[in-house]
Amino acid sequence: MRTGLTPESKDKRRRKIVATQILKPTTENIVKCANTLKAGGLVAFPTETVYALGAVATDAAAVEKVYAVKSRPHDKPLIVAVSNVSEIDGVAVNIPDKARTLMKKFMPGALTLLLDRADCIPDIVTAGARTVAVRIPDNAIALKLLEIVGKPIVVPSANTSDKPSPTLADHVLTDLDGKIDYILDGGASEIGIESTIIDTRVGPPLILRGGGISADRITAEIGEVEFKREKPIMSSAYSPNAEVLFSAYYDGMAANICAKYDALTARGNKTVIICLASNISAYGNRNVFIAGSSYEDYAHNLFALLRRADAEHYDTVIAEGVRSEGIGASIINRLVRASGGLII
Repeated sequence: MRTGLTPESKDKRRRKIVATQILKPTTENIVKCANTLKAGGLVAFPTETVYALGAVATDAAAVEKVYAVKSRPHDKPLIVAVSNVSEIDGVAVNIPDKARTLMKKFMPGALTLLLDRADCIPDIVTAGARTVAVRIPDNAIALKLLEIVGKPIVVPSANTSDKPSPTLADHVLTDLDGKIDYILDGGASEIGIESTIIDTRVGPPLILRGGGISADRITAEIGEVEFKREKPIMSSAYSPNAEVLFSAYYDGMAANICAKYDALTARGNKTVIICLASNISAYGNRNVFIAGSSYEDYAHNLFALLRRADAEHYDTVIAEGVRSEGIGASIINRLVRASGGLII
């Protein structure tokens, strides 16, 4: 038996949660959530990237519940969070010098390091791999919670696996109400997309997922990096119920988006365009969600706007493309995933 729990303790830990509570991040409530985690429960909490769904990483039964409530395939490993750099040596071994360089520069921060795992991390966390992905969130609530728990915590996004990542406590509640114990409400996530994942054990280091720390910032610290080549995406882990399309970035992008919008609406399709504020005039009186004035704003607002499209019952979302510079590369990655590769 993988978890080693008695039938009685299993039944107790599988109790039905009638309603998930959203809590203000007071010291008392953070302690309450820490105690819940230590007892094998699940708690969602804010990070600087997106809201995370926490369980104690060394508690295999609690981690199993994370997979269940997210409907997440067991072959997708989970990121582990700790509260400070010194604790990384407790969950990982053989840490490369380049990883330590990145720790000093970007931790706490939106960076995840793929490292050789220590024996305390169970197979269920890593999908049986001998590696573990580790990060330190740059969020005071998350860090306080981690510090009080005193153990590593798994931190996948606090959503069901077929929905956009949550950037507000209400997003978490929409997906996970009645499935987890508490949500600590820290307001809107600062960055709005997930962390960058990098493997420094190989040469040159390999960025496995673009995110909140751009490749340019990483290369400034450790030199050349490469990006993992991804297979074409037939389905998405970032999609709303609405169909998502996006345009590649080029001079005629707005005209192309308008033509697609008009064709869709002529067929009775309720459609909305996601664009930067500087481009809004190009879309006339068409339905528009403004993503902000910068690429950082776009990243911050993207998932929330995809959820808004569902709340307002849109059939299709057409998103502007961006240049691949800076965090733009990470925005493109999320748009490809959200659209399943449907580029206009």
